[in-house]
Order: sequence, then structure tokens, then C-alpha cells
Amino acid sequence: MSLHDRGPATLNRYRGAFQSAVGGAFPGTRAVFRGQDLHRDLLGQTSWIDLYCYGVTGRRLPASHLAMLEHLCVSTSYPDARIWNNRVAALAGSTRSTINLALSAAEAVSEARIYGRRNEFRAVAFYLRTHRAMRAGASLEECVTQHLQTQGRLAGYGRPLASGDERLAPAMARARELGLDEGPHVLLAYEVERHLQAKGLPLQMNFGALVAAFGADFGLSPREFTTLFYLSFLAGMPPCYMEALSKPPGAIFPTRCEDVVYEGAPPRSWRDRNTSGR
Repeated sequence: MSLHDRGPATLNRYRGAFQSAVGGAFPGTRAVFRGQDLHRDLLGQTSWIDLYCYGVTGRRLPASHLAMLEHLCVSTSYPDARIWNNRVAALAGSTRSTINLALSAAEAVSEARIYGRRNEFRAVAFYLRTHRAMRAGASLEECVTQHLQTQGRLAGYGRPLASGDERLAPAMARARELGLDEGPHVLLAYEVERHLQAKGLPLQMNFGALVAAFGADFGLSPREFTTLFYLSFLAGMPPCYMEALSKPPGAIFPTRCEDVVYEGAPPRSWRDRNTSGR
């Protein structure tokens, strides 16, 4: 039966009572989180990021994986309102919106296909698929060529604003400390970069490619990884929001009409078609 089957027979199975395997709240007594008592079994023994990852995947990730994920999130939390998603949070603050609406909107646009969550979803899928194919005997060139022919671009290679990525070296330094620097998908990520450069394509690996490779090494599916990495931009957003609140309303990126450089069609005179000549 398809998971997307919404026929009457399927939906009737869920009538009458909410069914869940992930947990439940029993006000006045307890809360269950994936089969464990939240306050008795997990509280005080589980870090927040550990609990978050456990909730997403249903399994406890090793401490080294959690440390690496936390490092990756910290290293890409930039409190700069000029960055596309942070700008949304700052503009929300400038209009005196609430923090919940500001961060929800900023996180929503973080799913950008070019350099957001959708990009990393495709990168994890590429690494998993390519690694399996190469273990079955395919060459890297065959895998990359097929990918480019069918999907058009290689997620995680090239950066819109800069040729290099300042986050890669610290990430690999931390990975070496944790013994995670030679995972098969991380090695594959660098192999892909060398392959592209040997082909004369000036596409260097960016941070999205590396974090996706770690996700694949950690046994995460594309959906699990992008759900976990939802946190990666979050810490940089509230500073932009709070700073906007400290300024007058509308003071974030105010623009006068004469500040806009327009290169489109020249001004036209609009006349009623029924009043020709006037």
C-alpha cells in the first residue's frame, strides 16, 4: 500500500483515536518521547541536540556525530542581515513583528534550492547514490556525467558569492579531532572536487557539499539530514531581529526610488483606447 494512499479504507484506519509511535503527553502524569519517559529517562541525561536528533531519526547518534553536527551549525550561524534569510528576520523586526513570525519566515526561505536545505537534500542523495554505484563497479566519471545529464547541476559545488569557503578548514580540523575526517562520503566529496577541476570546471566544493557528506557518513537519509540541519542558520537570525528592533521602524535597508537603478523599458504614456488622439 502506498504511503500516499488517502482512500476511504486507508483513512478509516485512523478514525476515532490519534495513533502515534513517537510519543505522547499525559497531562498531570508524564510525557513519553519515543518510548521513554521524558522527565525520568531523558531529562538531565540528554543534551538538547541529542534529544532533537533522537526525535528526528528514532535512534541515538554517537557523541562524535552530535559534536560534529553542533560544530557545523555553529560555524554557519552568521549574524549578518544582508544574508538572504537573515534579511527576512531583520525586516520582520523592522516592522515590529514577533520573533516567532520573524524566525518562521526566515527559516521558510532557508529552503532555497541554490544554497539552502533543498540543495543539501540533493547533495546527500547524490553521495549515497554515487557511493553505491561505485561500489558496484561504476566509475566516478560515469556517475557525475549521468547526474549532470539528468539533473543539470551538482549540488554543493560552486559558490554564488565567493570562490572559496571559509568554513571548510575549521570543519575538517574538527572532524580530524573526532576521527570523522576519512568517512567514505567525505572522501568522495573531495574526489568529486578533484574530478571537476581535472575536467576544467572551476567548481570548488562549498560548505553544503561537505556537511551533506558528513550526513551521508552518519547514515542519515536526505530527509533526516535536512531536518536535522534545519538548525544551522538559526543562531544567526535573532541578532539581526533584535538589532532591527533597536532602530526606527523601516530603518532596515530603506530605499528611495532614485536609489533604484532601472534598465528596463522607458516610460510609456498610458491612454484610454477609446479616447484615441487625446
